[in-house]
Amino acid sequence: MPSRHLDRIDRTAREVLGFSALRPGQREAIESVLAGRDTLAVLSTGSGKSAIYQIAGLLTTGATLVVSPLIALQRDQVDALRERALGAAQLNSSLPEGEREETLAELAEDALEFLFLAPEQLANAEVLDELAAAGPTLVVIDEAHCISEWGHDFRPDYLRLGSAIEMLGHPPVLALTATAAPPVRDEIVDRLGLRDPEIVVRGFDRPNLDLAVERFHEARHKDDALLETVAAADPPGIVYAATRKRTEELAAALAERGVDATAYHAGLKAADREAAQERFMHSEVDVIVATTAFGMGVDKADVRFVFHAEVPESVDSYYQEVGRAGRDGEPASAVLFYRPEDLGLRRFFAGSGHVGADELTEVAEVVGAAPDPVDPADLQQRTELSQSKLATAVSRLEDAGAVEVLPTGHVAARPDAPPLDDAVREALDEEEDRREFARSRLEMMRAFAETDGCRREFVLSYFGEPFDGVPCGRCDNCRAGKVTAADVADEPFALGARVAHPEWGEGVVQRYEHDRAVVVLFDEIGYKTLALEVVRERGLLDPA
Repeated sequence: MPSRHLDRIDRTAREVLGFSALRPGQREAIESVLAGRDTLAVLSTGSGKSAIYQIAGLLTTGATLVVSPLIALQRDQVDALRERALGAAQLNSSLPEGEREETLAELAEDALEFLFLAPEQLANAEVLDELAAAGPTLVVIDEAHCISEWGHDFRPDYLRLGSAIEMLGHPPVLALTATAAPPVRDEIVDRLGLRDPEIVVRGFDRPNLDLAVERFHEARHKDDALLETVAAADPPGIVYAATRKRTEELAAALAERGVDATAYHAGLKAADREAAQERFMHSEVDVIVATTAFGMGVDKADVRFVFHAEVPESVDSYYQEVGRAGRDGEPASAVLFYRPEDLGLRRFFAGSGHVGADELTEVAEVVGAAPDPVDPADLQQRTELSQSKLATAVSRLEDAGAVEVLPTGHVAARPDAPPLDDAVREALDEEEDRREFARSRLEMMRAFAETDGCRREFVLSYFGEPFDGVPCGRCDNCRAGKVTAADVADEPFALGARVAHPEWGEGVVQRYEHDRAVVVLFDEIGYKTLALEVVRERGLLDPA
């Protein structure tokens, strides 16, 4: 990129946003956007993702649309931009009709530099037409992992974004996320329809975070240790638990020990959830005990610890959650209290959204028999499926070529759809691949919990970021002397190399476990750990 563009980037960062310097990954992503390329930026929590679209948006003509799933976060961003005298507004269901019309009028008059909107706004054909007429020059998808079914933040509203982007004329797209291992990255690119995207992965190493796992056999001993550790830790902190009931039990047990703690989960009334979050954000409570419902958009700099009472569903979820600690750069602690038996609960959760042949057939028949595209609410009412199961069924049938999701969110039968039995069979195969992939992700979480290697190196290699700082000195295994600089595998394939297995097909070499095993992320079935000795003896892997 010419130096004048680099000068403009630096000057905008300094004069408008007050940055003395850009962080790793920010410049690469901004340069890519200014070059007109679709871009996926995967940067760790707290690494300044919003600055990327703010700088890029200011350096391009026309409006920047920012799709964000959280209204509160939209409001904060708009307020911050207005404080810098920049034209910004939000568009969501919480606004009065008059204010919505005024916002769209400002957009049409080119009076807005940034428009923040909730994804469901793109289901409104009139709004979509007005957005298209305004000719935005950049579309930003914040929290882009919400389009992927691999995480607990999956939002069905995000599934229509790819079609909506095309309706807008496909201006350059910037997708942002703090958690995206290779399978999630692939799904973001595919579902958003990104064209030859630049993928920037940076900043996952958080040296101020100390990573540790404490292993137990008895549930009672684990809970006692957790409660004692929380009581002794410097607040504020977050404790993640697997179920709503557990959050309330642990919060009550902490209160009995004199810890100012409160529970947070999706089963609470909205006002109670908001009150709990506000108290924690304003340091009026020391510890929040929460399910995974707590976290997105939470930016509290001084969180000193994140403890997990149960094993998370994946390394993706784990690292996003522990990343909420130590955003101020000061030392912070992340401890997983681990019982192998707890994996059974996660396996149960992983299988709870499964769809079968009957459900797939019913959805396909309802859509196929309708004279017009079917509204999702009507489809849910007629099939009596939960929202998550319906989203899964529609997604599988879309992959099989039987239906398509329109920008409005309506579901239509494809005119070139294969026979119903063939489509259902293909959708079932895709569903089984997904289930196998989900099992492999949980297996990676188990491997993290039970490894005697460097935990920091494990996490970073999982996200595809090289790390040569072993031993790191900031995880329990390295501190205990279990890891030395000599623990380097004799690597038959380079990290990131494409390889092929006779049964599992092609994949990517993800990491090595000392000189004993190689972890490969296979395209179809997910993560597999192979003994190096067997790989060598049987020639199980070949360059792809």
